[in-house]
Amino acid sequence: MVNTIAHKLPDQPICPDVKTPGIGSSHNVKFAASLPTHAVPQLCLPSYTSSLQAEEHPLAMYARQKPNRLPGEFIKQSKNGCAILRLSGQDAQASYPVYGPGASVQGRIDVHKAEGVTSVEVQVEGILKLEQLAGGGTTTYNLCSSKNIIWVKDRLRDSPCPNSLHFGLSLPTTFSEGEKTFPLPPSYEAHLSGLPGFRACIHYALTVQVMKPDDVPNIVKSAFLRKDEWTIVTPVLYRPRSRPPAAIPPPLVVHLHYGLTETAQWKATTSTILANGCGQDVIVRLHLPTPQVFCVQHPIPFYLSFHASDTALALFEPLAPFTCPVPRKKQITRIQLMRQTTVDIRNTWMLGTKSDMWTVDCIGEAAFKHIGQGSDWLAYSGEVFIAGHITLGGFRAGGFSVRDCLVLTVNPTDFTKSPFKGMRMVVPIQFSTDRWTEDNSGLTLYGPSLEIASDELDFIPELPH
Repeated sequence: MVNTIAHKLPDQPICPDVKTPGIGSSHNVKFAASLPTHAVPQLCLPSYTSSLQAEEHPLAMYARQKPNRLPGEFIKQSKNGCAILRLSGQDAQASYPVYGPGASVQGRIDVHKAEGVTSVEVQVEGILKLEQLAGGGTTTYNLCSSKNIIWVKDRLRDSPCPNSLHFGLSLPTTFSEGEKTFPLPPSYEAHLSGLPGFRACIHYALTVQVMKPDDVPNIVKSAFLRKDEWTIVTPVLYRPRSRPPAAIPPPLVVHLHYGLTETAQWKATTSTILANGCGQDVIVRLHLPTPQVFCVQHPIPFYLSFHASDTALALFEPLAPFTCPVPRKKQITRIQLMRQTTVDIRNTWMLGTKSDMWTVDCIGEAAFKHIGQGSDWLAYSGEVFIAGHITLGGFRAGGFSVRDCLVLTVNPTDFTKSPFKGMRMVVPIQFSTDRWTEDNSGLTLYGPSLEIASDELDFIPELPH
Protein backbone atom coordinates (compact mmCIF):
# COMPACT_ATOMS: atom_id res chain seq x y z
CA MET A 1 0.00 0.00 0.00
CA VAL A 2 1.34 3.38 -0.99
CA ASN A 3 0.42 6.44 1.04
CA THR A 4 -0.04 9.54 -1.12
CA ILE A 5 0.14 13.00 0.41
CA ALA A 6 -1.72 15.63 -1.58
CA HIS A 7 -0.77 19.29 -1.25
CA LYS A 8 -3.65 21.72 -1.82
CA LEU A 9 -2.77 24.61 -4.05
CA PRO A 10 -3.88 28.13 -3.12
CA ASP A 11 -7.04 29.37 -4.81
CA GLN A 12 -5.48 32.73 -5.69
CA PRO A 13 -2.06 33.46 -7.14
CA ILE A 14 0.58 34.82 -4.83
CA CYS A 15 0.63 38.12 -6.70
CA PRO A 16 -2.96 38.69 -7.92
CA ASP A 17 -1.98 41.77 -9.91
CA VAL A 18 0.47 39.88 -12.10
CA LYS A 19 -0.52 37.10 -14.48
CA THR A 20 2.11 34.79 -15.90
CA PRO A 21 2.13 34.86 -19.71
CA GLY A 22 1.38 31.55 -21.39
CA ILE A 23 -0.22 30.02 -24.44
CA GLY A 24 -3.55 31.68 -24.99
CA SER A 25 -3.12 34.07 -22.04
CA SER A 26 -3.12 37.83 -22.14
CA HIS A 27 -0.28 39.92 -20.70
CA ASN A 28 -2.25 41.75 -18.05
CA VAL A 29 0.08 43.59 -15.68
CA LYS A 30 -1.07 46.49 -13.52
CA PHE A 31 1.35 49.40 -13.08
CA ALA A 32 1.03 52.42 -10.83
CA ALA A 33 2.37 54.70 -13.59
CA SER A 34 3.48 54.41 -17.19
CA LEU A 35 7.17 53.88 -17.87
CA PRO A 36 9.16 56.81 -19.33
CA THR A 37 10.32 56.55 -22.90
CA HIS A 38 14.01 56.46 -23.72
CA ALA A 39 16.22 56.08 -26.75
CA VAL A 40 17.89 52.72 -27.34
CA PRO A 41 21.68 53.24 -27.60
CA GLN A 42 23.57 51.84 -30.52
CA LEU A 43 25.82 49.09 -29.14
CA CYS A 44 29.08 48.03 -30.75
CA LEU A 45 29.16 44.25 -30.39
CA PRO A 46 32.57 42.56 -30.12
CA SER A 47 33.75 40.21 -32.83
CA TYR A 48 34.07 36.50 -32.02
CA THR A 49 36.58 33.95 -33.28
CA SER A 50 36.69 30.17 -33.08
CA SER A 51 40.27 30.16 -31.75
CA LEU A 52 41.51 31.47 -28.40
CA GLN A 53 43.10 34.87 -28.20
CA ALA A 54 46.15 35.60 -26.02
CA GLU A 55 44.05 37.04 -23.18
CA GLU A 56 41.38 34.29 -23.28
CA HIS A 57 41.20 30.99 -21.39
CA PRO A 58 38.82 27.99 -21.54
CA LEU A 59 36.69 27.91 -18.41
CA ALA A 60 37.82 24.42 -17.30
CA MET A 61 41.50 25.27 -17.85
CA TYR A 62 41.12 28.56 -16.00
CA ALA A 63 39.54 26.74 -13.03
CA ARG A 64 42.51 24.37 -12.87
CA GLN A 65 45.06 27.17 -13.09
CA LYS A 66 43.36 29.31 -10.46
CA PRO A 67 42.18 27.21 -7.49
CA ASN A 68 39.67 28.68 -5.09
CA ARG A 69 41.11 30.43 -2.04
CA LEU A 70 39.15 31.64 0.93
CA PRO A 71 39.23 35.40 1.47
CA GLY A 72 39.73 35.28 5.26
CA GLU A 73 42.75 35.07 7.55
CA PHE A 74 43.74 32.67 10.29
CA ILE A 75 45.21 34.73 13.15
CA LYS A 76 47.21 33.61 16.18
CA GLN A 77 49.49 35.60 18.45
CA SER A 78 52.36 34.82 20.80
CA LYS A 79 51.87 34.64 24.56
CA ASN A 80 53.13 38.17 25.12
CA GLY A 81 51.06 39.52 22.22
CA CYS A 82 54.12 41.07 20.56
CA ALA A 83 54.11 38.70 17.54
CA ILE A 84 51.01 38.00 15.44
CA LEU A 85 50.73 35.34 12.71
CA ARG A 86 48.29 36.00 9.87
CA LEU A 87 47.75 33.19 7.33
CA SER A 88 45.92 34.26 4.19
CA GLY A 89 43.39 32.21 2.20
CA GLN A 90 41.83 30.63 5.29
CA ASP A 91 38.45 30.44 6.99
CA ALA A 92 38.52 33.14 9.65
CA GLN A 93 36.22 31.04 11.89
CA ALA A 94 38.25 27.80 11.66
CA SER A 95 40.16 26.45 14.65
CA TYR A 96 43.19 25.54 12.52
CA PRO A 97 44.51 26.43 9.05
CA VAL A 98 43.87 23.85 6.31
CA TYR A 99 46.10 23.08 3.30
CA GLY A 100 46.27 20.55 0.47
CA PRO A 101 49.03 18.89 -1.60
CA GLY A 102 51.70 21.29 -2.83
CA ALA A 103 49.90 24.25 -1.27
CA SER A 104 51.67 27.52 -0.66
CA VAL A 105 51.55 28.60 2.98
CA GLN A 106 51.38 32.37 2.64
CA GLY A 107 50.98 34.94 5.34
CA ARG A 108 52.37 37.80 7.35
CA ILE A 109 54.02 38.24 10.73
CA ASP A 110 53.38 41.44 12.62
CA VAL A 111 56.06 42.27 15.20
CA HIS A 112 55.38 44.80 17.93
CA LYS A 113 58.09 46.10 20.27
CA ALA A 114 60.66 45.02 17.68
CA GLU A 115 63.60 46.58 19.51
CA GLY A 116 66.33 43.99 20.06
CA VAL A 117 64.86 41.39 17.66
CA THR A 118 67.71 39.70 15.76
CA SER A 119 65.85 37.30 13.43
CA VAL A 120 62.42 35.95 12.46
CA GLU A 121 61.89 32.48 10.98
CA VAL A 122 58.96 30.29 9.96
CA GLN A 123 58.95 26.49 9.80
CA VAL A 124 56.41 23.86 8.72
CA GLU A 125 56.96 20.32 10.03
CA GLY A 126 55.10 17.03 9.71
CA ILE A 127 55.65 13.86 11.73
CA LEU A 128 54.16 10.38 11.92
CA LYS A 129 54.36 8.86 15.38
CA LEU A 130 53.52 5.20 15.97
CA GLU A 131 53.36 3.67 19.42
CA GLN A 132 52.60 0.06 20.28
CA LEU A 133 51.49 -0.32 23.88
CA ALA A 134 52.66 -3.00 26.30
CA GLY A 135 56.35 -2.63 25.50
CA GLY A 136 56.07 -2.58 21.71
CA GLY A 137 58.08 0.62 21.35
CA THR A 138 57.71 3.88 19.44
CA THR A 139 58.69 4.94 15.94
CA THR A 140 58.69 8.48 14.53
CA TYR A 141 58.87 9.42 10.84
CA ASN A 142 59.75 12.92 9.65
CA LEU A 143 57.28 13.57 6.84
CA CYS A 144 58.31 17.09 5.90
CA SER A 145 60.30 20.05 7.18
CA SER A 146 60.55 23.42 5.49
CA LYS A 147 62.15 26.47 7.11
CA ASN A 148 62.27 30.07 5.91
CA ILE A 149 64.39 32.72 7.67
CA ILE A 150 62.43 35.77 6.60
CA TRP A 151 64.52 38.42 8.35
CA VAL A 152 67.99 38.67 9.94
CA LYS A 153 69.40 41.80 11.55
CA ASP A 154 72.15 43.54 9.61
CA ARG A 155 74.71 44.19 12.34
CA LEU A 156 76.65 46.67 10.19
CA ARG A 157 73.66 48.93 9.59
CA ASP A 158 71.94 48.06 12.88
CA SER A 159 68.55 48.23 11.14
CA PRO A 160 65.51 47.41 13.27
CA CYS A 161 63.13 44.56 12.53
CA PRO A 162 60.22 45.65 10.30
CA ASN A 163 56.82 45.73 11.92
CA SER A 164 55.35 43.57 9.14
CA LEU A 165 57.04 40.63 7.37
CA HIS A 166 55.52 38.62 4.51
CA PHE A 167 56.49 34.98 3.86
CA GLY A 168 55.65 31.95 1.75
CA LEU A 169 56.39 28.23 2.15
CA SER A 170 55.45 25.35 -0.16
CA LEU A 171 54.24 22.02 1.16
CA PRO A 172 55.60 18.90 -0.57
CA THR A 173 53.32 16.33 -2.19
CA THR A 174 55.33 13.24 -1.21
CA PHE A 175 57.70 11.91 1.43
CA SER A 176 60.38 9.23 1.21
CA GLU A 177 61.02 6.24 3.42
CA GLY A 178 64.18 4.50 2.34
CA GLU A 179 63.90 3.85 -1.38
CA LYS A 180 60.11 4.18 -1.43
CA THR A 181 58.11 7.33 -2.03
CA PHE A 182 54.58 7.83 -0.72
CA PRO A 183 52.02 10.63 -1.08
CA LEU A 184 52.12 12.93 1.92
CA PRO A 185 49.46 11.47 4.25
CA PRO A 186 46.60 13.54 5.71
CA SER A 187 46.33 14.66 9.32
CA TYR A 188 45.00 11.62 11.14
CA GLU A 189 44.74 9.97 14.55
CA ALA A 190 43.86 6.40 15.46
CA HIS A 191 44.13 4.17 18.50
CA LEU A 192 43.36 0.67 19.69
CA SER A 193 42.40 0.51 23.35
CA GLY A 194 43.54 -2.23 25.67
CA LEU A 195 46.69 -4.33 25.92
CA PRO A 196 48.17 -4.87 23.50
CA GLY A 197 47.13 -1.70 21.74
CA PHE A 198 48.48 1.16 19.67
CA ARG A 199 48.36 4.88 19.05
CA ALA A 200 49.04 6.52 15.71
CA CYS A 201 49.21 10.22 14.94
CA ILE A 202 50.01 12.19 11.79
CA HIS A 203 50.60 15.75 12.90
CA TYR A 204 51.58 18.92 11.03
CA ALA A 205 52.47 22.21 12.68
CA LEU A 206 53.65 25.70 11.73
CA THR A 207 56.08 27.47 14.05
CA VAL A 208 57.05 31.15 14.09
CA GLN A 209 60.17 31.99 16.09
CA VAL A 210 61.04 35.60 16.87
CA MET A 211 64.60 35.60 18.21
CA LYS A 212 65.41 38.20 20.83
CA PRO A 213 68.53 37.92 23.05
CA ASP A 214 67.90 37.88 26.78
CA ASP A 215 68.85 41.11 28.48
CA VAL A 216 67.98 39.71 31.91
CA PRO A 217 70.67 37.76 33.83
CA ASN A 218 69.97 34.07 34.39
CA ILE A 219 69.75 34.62 38.14
CA VAL A 220 66.70 36.85 37.91
CA LYS A 221 64.91 34.94 35.13
CA SER A 222 61.39 33.88 35.95
CA ALA A 223 58.67 31.88 34.29
CA PHE A 224 57.29 35.14 32.89
CA LEU A 225 60.45 35.83 30.85
CA ARG A 226 60.72 32.62 28.83
CA LYS A 227 61.83 32.55 25.21
CA ASP A 228 58.63 30.86 24.08
CA GLU A 229 56.71 34.07 24.80
CA TRP A 230 57.90 35.14 21.34
CA THR A 231 57.05 31.79 19.72
CA ILE A 232 53.84 30.96 17.88
CA VAL A 233 52.93 27.31 17.25
CA THR A 234 49.72 26.25 15.54
CA PRO A 235 48.63 22.81 14.33
CA VAL A 236 48.00 22.62 10.59
CA LEU A 237 45.37 20.32 9.09
CA TYR A 238 46.67 18.68 5.92
CA ARG A 239 43.65 17.63 3.86
CA PRO A 240 44.38 16.27 0.36
CA ARG A 241 41.33 16.65 -1.86
CA SER A 242 40.46 14.28 -4.69
CA ARG A 243 37.72 13.37 -7.14
CA PRO A 244 36.72 10.02 -8.69
CA PRO A 245 38.16 9.57 -12.19
CA ALA A 246 34.68 8.85 -13.60
CA ALA A 247 31.02 9.49 -12.86
CA ILE A 248 28.61 6.87 -11.51
CA PRO A 249 27.47 4.93 -14.63
CA PRO A 250 23.84 4.59 -15.76
CA PRO A 251 21.77 2.00 -13.85
CA LEU A 252 21.77 -1.61 -14.93
CA VAL A 253 18.72 -2.90 -16.82
CA VAL A 254 16.78 -5.87 -15.44
CA HIS A 255 15.93 -8.41 -18.15
CA LEU A 256 12.84 -10.52 -17.68
CA HIS A 257 14.52 -13.83 -18.55
CA TYR A 258 18.12 -13.65 -17.27
CA GLY A 259 18.16 -10.81 -14.74
CA LEU A 260 20.68 -7.98 -14.71
CA THR A 261 22.16 -6.93 -18.04
CA GLU A 262 25.87 -6.63 -17.29
CA THR A 263 27.97 -3.81 -18.75
CA ALA A 264 31.66 -2.90 -18.64
CA GLN A 265 30.79 0.12 -16.48
CA TRP A 266 29.69 -2.13 -13.62
CA LYS A 267 32.27 -4.63 -12.38
CA ALA A 268 30.87 -7.88 -10.98
CA THR A 269 32.66 -9.80 -8.21
CA THR A 270 31.49 -13.43 -8.07
CA SER A 271 31.45 -15.93 -5.23
CA THR A 272 29.61 -19.12 -4.30
CA ILE A 273 27.27 -19.90 -1.42
CA LEU A 274 27.89 -23.59 -0.80
CA ALA A 275 25.02 -25.94 -0.11
CA ASN A 276 25.02 -27.50 3.35
CA GLY A 277 24.66 -31.09 2.21
CA CYS A 278 23.81 -32.51 -1.20
CA GLY A 279 21.83 -29.52 -2.43
CA GLN A 280 22.75 -27.09 -5.20
CA ASP A 281 25.09 -24.13 -4.64
CA VAL A 282 24.04 -20.50 -5.25
CA ILE A 283 26.17 -18.13 -7.30
CA VAL A 284 26.23 -14.55 -5.97
CA ARG A 285 27.43 -11.47 -7.87
CA LEU A 286 28.09 -8.03 -6.40
CA HIS A 287 28.06 -5.29 -9.06
CA LEU A 288 29.90 -2.02 -8.33
CA PRO A 289 30.66 0.98 -10.58
CA THR A 290 34.01 0.94 -12.39
CA PRO A 291 36.44 2.20 -11.23
CA GLN A 292 35.65 1.45 -7.61
CA VAL A 293 36.44 4.95 -6.35
CA PHE A 294 33.61 6.77 -4.58
CA CYS A 295 32.99 10.16 -3.03
CA VAL A 296 32.96 9.80 0.74
CA GLN A 297 30.07 12.28 0.97
CA HIS A 298 27.60 10.12 -0.98
CA PRO A 299 26.23 6.56 -0.62
CA ILE A 300 27.82 3.77 -2.69
CA PRO A 301 25.39 2.28 -5.26
CA PHE A 302 25.42 -1.45 -5.96
CA TYR A 303 23.50 -4.37 -7.45
CA LEU A 304 23.35 -7.85 -5.93
CA SER A 305 22.16 -10.93 -7.81
CA PHE A 306 21.76 -14.62 -6.94
CA HIS A 307 21.75 -17.40 -9.54
CA ALA A 308 20.65 -21.01 -9.07
CA SER A 309 17.82 -23.38 -9.94
CA ASP A 310 14.31 -22.49 -8.88
CA THR A 311 14.48 -25.16 -6.17
CA ALA A 312 17.75 -23.82 -4.74
CA LEU A 313 16.49 -20.22 -4.84
CA ALA A 314 13.32 -21.22 -3.00
CA LEU A 315 15.49 -22.71 -0.23
CA PHE A 316 17.75 -19.65 -0.21
CA GLU A 317 14.94 -17.07 -0.11
CA PRO A 318 14.70 -16.98 3.73
CA LEU A 319 18.41 -16.03 3.77
CA ALA A 320 18.06 -13.31 1.13
CA PRO A 321 18.40 -9.61 2.04
CA PHE A 322 15.52 -7.98 3.91
CA THR A 323 14.12 -4.93 2.14
CA CYS A 324 12.21 -3.63 5.18
CA PRO A 325 13.92 -2.08 8.22
CA VAL A 326 15.06 -4.81 10.62
CA PRO A 327 17.65 -4.95 13.41
CA ARG A 328 21.11 -5.46 11.93
CA LYS A 329 21.70 -8.62 13.92
CA LYS A 330 18.67 -10.23 12.27
CA GLN A 331 19.90 -9.41 8.75
CA ILE A 332 21.36 -12.66 7.43
CA THR A 333 22.74 -11.22 4.18
CA ARG A 334 24.60 -7.96 4.79
CA ILE A 335 26.93 -5.59 3.00
CA GLN A 336 29.11 -3.61 5.40
CA LEU A 337 31.70 -0.93 4.78
CA MET A 338 34.77 -1.81 6.85
CA ARG A 339 37.89 0.22 7.63
CA GLN A 340 41.10 -1.54 8.65
CA THR A 341 43.74 0.49 10.50
CA THR A 342 47.16 -1.16 10.81
CA VAL A 343 50.22 -0.10 12.82
CA ASP A 344 53.65 -1.72 12.60
CA ILE A 345 56.46 0.19 14.31
CA ARG A 346 59.08 -2.15 12.80
CA ASN A 347 57.44 -2.26 9.34
CA THR A 348 59.22 -5.56 8.62
CA TRP A 349 58.57 -9.29 8.37
CA MET A 350 59.69 -11.39 11.34
CA LEU A 351 59.89 -15.20 11.04
CA GLY A 352 57.65 -15.11 7.98
CA THR A 353 54.89 -13.00 9.54
CA LYS A 354 54.19 -9.30 9.85
CA SER A 355 54.76 -7.81 13.31
CA ASP A 356 51.75 -5.53 13.05
CA MET A 357 48.59 -4.72 15.00
CA TRP A 358 45.28 -3.84 13.45
CA THR A 359 41.71 -2.89 14.17
CA VAL A 360 38.65 -3.19 11.92
CA ASP A 361 35.67 -0.86 12.30
CA CYS A 362 32.31 -0.85 10.55
CA ILE A 363 31.79 2.61 9.04
CA GLY A 364 28.79 1.93 6.80
CA GLU A 365 25.84 -0.39 6.12
CA ALA A 366 23.77 -1.27 3.04
CA ALA A 367 20.05 -0.92 2.45
CA PHE A 368 18.44 -3.25 -0.13
CA LYS A 369 15.60 -3.00 -2.64
CA HIS A 370 14.11 -6.00 -4.49
CA ILE A 371 14.11 -5.22 -8.24
CA GLY A 372 13.24 -8.51 -9.93
CA GLN A 373 13.03 -12.28 -9.86
CA GLY A 374 13.01 -15.08 -12.42
CA SER A 375 13.06 -18.85 -12.53
CA ASP A 376 16.82 -18.99 -11.91
CA TRP A 377 17.77 -15.53 -10.64
CA LEU A 378 17.03 -13.03 -7.88
CA ALA A 379 18.18 -9.38 -8.01
CA TYR A 380 18.48 -6.45 -5.63
CA SER A 381 19.73 -2.90 -5.86
CA GLY A 382 20.81 -0.71 -2.98
CA GLU A 383 23.16 1.82 -1.46
CA VAL A 384 25.82 1.63 1.25
CA PHE A 385 25.41 4.58 3.58
CA ILE A 386 28.64 5.96 5.03
CA ALA A 387 29.00 7.20 8.61
CA GLY A 388 28.97 10.99 8.86
CA HIS A 389 32.30 11.26 10.69
CA ILE A 390 34.20 9.67 7.78
CA THR A 391 35.72 12.49 5.71
CA LEU A 392 38.92 10.93 4.29
CA GLY A 393 39.86 7.85 2.33
CA GLY A 394 42.56 5.29 2.90
CA PHE A 395 46.30 5.88 2.69
CA ARG A 396 49.65 4.37 3.58
CA ALA A 397 52.63 6.00 5.29
CA GLY A 398 55.54 3.98 6.66
CA GLY A 399 54.20 1.40 9.10
CA PHE A 400 50.77 3.03 9.24
CA SER A 401 47.97 2.23 6.79
CA VAL A 402 44.21 2.78 6.48
CA ARG A 403 42.26 0.64 3.99
CA ASP A 404 38.57 0.42 3.11
CA CYS A 405 36.54 -2.45 1.69
CA LEU A 406 33.00 -3.68 1.22
CA VAL A 407 32.26 -7.01 2.91
CA LEU A 408 29.32 -9.13 1.75
CA THR A 409 28.41 -11.83 4.27
CA VAL A 410 25.75 -14.53 4.45
CA ASN A 411 25.49 -15.86 8.01
CA PRO A 412 22.61 -18.29 8.67
CA THR A 413 21.31 -18.11 12.22
CA ASP A 414 21.63 -21.89 12.69
CA PHE A 415 24.28 -23.56 10.55
CA THR A 416 23.14 -27.05 11.55
CA LYS A 417 19.64 -26.54 10.15
CA SER A 418 20.41 -24.13 7.30
CA PRO A 419 20.44 -25.54 3.73
CA PHE A 420 23.46 -23.32 2.98
CA LYS A 421 26.81 -22.56 4.57
CA GLY A 422 28.05 -19.11 5.38
CA MET A 423 29.82 -16.94 2.80
CA ARG A 424 32.12 -13.91 2.95
CA MET A 425 33.28 -11.71 0.05
CA VAL A 426 35.76 -8.81 0.39
CA VAL A 427 35.90 -6.08 -2.28
CA PRO A 428 38.48 -3.30 -1.81
CA ILE A 429 37.35 0.22 -2.63
CA GLN A 430 38.84 3.69 -2.48
CA PHE A 431 37.36 7.03 -1.41
CA SER A 432 37.73 10.54 -2.74
CA THR A 433 36.90 13.66 -0.78
CA ASP A 434 34.85 15.38 -3.51
CA ARG A 435 32.28 14.28 -6.05
CA TRP A 436 33.04 13.80 -9.72
CA THR A 437 32.68 16.78 -12.06
CA GLU A 438 32.87 16.88 -15.82
CA ASP A 439 36.05 18.95 -15.95
CA ASN A 440 37.67 17.60 -12.72
CA SER A 441 39.09 21.08 -12.22
CA GLY A 442 41.98 21.47 -9.83
CA LEU A 443 41.94 18.01 -8.26
CA THR A 444 43.72 14.74 -8.94
CA LEU A 445 43.25 11.32 -7.43
CA TYR A 446 45.24 10.95 -4.20
CA GLY A 447 46.70 7.78 -2.80
CA PRO A 448 47.70 4.35 -4.14
CA SER A 449 46.05 2.87 -7.17
CA LEU A 450 43.08 0.57 -6.78
CA GLU A 451 45.08 -2.44 -7.99
CA ILE A 452 47.69 -1.97 -5.24
CA ALA A 453 44.99 -1.66 -2.59
CA SER A 454 43.33 -4.83 -3.90
CA ASP A 455 46.51 -6.90 -3.53
CA GLU A 456 47.10 -5.71 0.02
CA LEU A 457 43.51 -6.23 1.15
CA ASP A 458 43.76 -9.95 0.41
CA PHE A 459 45.53 -10.22 3.79
CA ILE A 460 42.63 -8.76 5.80
CA PRO A 461 41.95 -11.06 8.77
CA GLU A 462 38.54 -12.43 9.57
CA LEU A 463 36.20 -9.54 10.16
CA PRO A 464 33.74 -9.40 13.07
CA HIS A 465 30.13 -10.19 12.28
